[in-house]
Amino acid sequence: MNIPRKEAGYRPVNERIYDFGEVEQTLNREDRKLQASRCMDCGIPFCHWACPLGNKMPEWQDLIYKGKWKEGIEVLHETNNFPDFTGRICPAPCEKSCVLALHESPVTIRENEAAVTEVAFTEGMIKAMPPKTRTGKTVAVIGSGPAGLAAAQQLNRKGHTVTIFEKDNSLGGLLRYGIPNFKLNKNIIDRRLDQLLAEGVIFKPNTEVGKDISGKEILKNFDSVCIAIGAGQPRDIKPEGRNLKGIHFAMEFLSQQNQLIMGETVAEKKIINAKDKHVLVIGGGDTGSDCVGTSIRQGAVKVTQIEILPQPPVGKNPSTPWPYYPNILKTSSSHQEGCERRWSLNTVAFKGENGKLTEVHVEEVEWEKDAAGKFNMKPTGKTDVIKADLVFLALGFVHPVHEGLLAELGVKLDARGNVEVNTEGKSSVAKVFATGDAAIGASLVVRAIALGRKIAEDIHKSLI
Repeated sequence: MNIPRKEAGYRPVNERIYDFGEVEQTLNREDRKLQASRCMDCGIPFCHWACPLGNKMPEWQDLIYKGKWKEGIEVLHETNNFPDFTGRICPAPCEKSCVLALHESPVTIRENEAAVTEVAFTEGMIKAMPPKTRTGKTVAVIGSGPAGLAAAQQLNRKGHTVTIFEKDNSLGGLLRYGIPNFKLNKNIIDRRLDQLLAEGVIFKPNTEVGKDISGKEILKNFDSVCIAIGAGQPRDIKPEGRNLKGIHFAMEFLSQQNQLIMGETVAEKKIINAKDKHVLVIGGGDTGSDCVGTSIRQGAVKVTQIEILPQPPVGKNPSTPWPYYPNILKTSSSHQEGCERRWSLNTVAFKGENGKLTEVHVEEVEWEKDAAGKFNMKPTGKTDVIKADLVFLALGFVHPVHEGLLAELGVKLDARGNVEVNTEGKSSVAKVFATGDAAIGASLVVRAIALGRKIAEDIHKSLI
């Protein structure tokens, strides 16, 4: 009641659009302690209920408020291996369910999480924790996104010898290649990788299991195998003209920009550049927003983002009441940098000249609820033409890539194309477990870490 919510905010637009540095600023320690003091230590902590990791918000908020940063990070690490990741890129379901969200001023839980981790790293509070003894058991973790890294760290700390196999040049999965640097600087990942190395985890980058090394060989050489390859199959659309030059999946664009920043080699003819182009982003989620921010930084003339669903309400939505995650209009830092946003538009056709995209034809749609409560799309006949030299398809992901590893291992897939697992994370193939997006489909980084921690427990129980 006495201390208002205070956010760190973003760097000025006219400064940040010329670089890929993190856009979010930080508060000083005294301000951060004041923000943590706003936590009311509720009798029923809905923040804890909403967090897939079960982070103990009231406990570590109180420790920050009291200046006990070391104890704060220790409480956070009890449930979350990487609060420095979630403190930057988690959509913070905890804040949406904070009791103070009823008055639209929840505790700045996500920012506080990032802040306590930075203090802990700066002051040397985060140290490697190698196991005192080894069990003699070996585990292969395939994939190094948040689920794979969390599973590897937990299993290694239990004394098992863990090897992470990663098909790309560097570890991190979508954290490294899918999320722009202006949201997550890659040195944040690197310092955690240094910690894992110091704890004894073995890294095998540039090694695609199912291609560079067979799945059979992995099964032969390890006591357990954990599939954590994510949901890498992008959702596609097939309107007329889909094969025109200039149409790309969002991840092609985002990962390439991250590769260029890291100094990785990208073939000249494959480089996608938005400079002086009219860009259309199809898909209104976070990945689409990342394409917007990256296009602006590359010097696009104009960026438009369209979504097939209707525009969500601003502020509050009666259909998703507190403490549930609200379906409301989200305006990201990228949107604030200059982007036209449109809703209820279906992509009808891509048009071009000499094989190159020049425009996109769209049609306005309406959404009607049937007797069963299901929404159905209805064309209106109202059409429009959007000038576009580049189109990025940011339509989400449908399931893990089946070719290669999954096909070779012969694991059973569920109805949605994910690896089918039982309650203990076991697949249909002996010794093979699956976790994260590979098992549940595309989801949040916080859920991936939670599932990585759970699979580590499941694998550990199967080995002892």
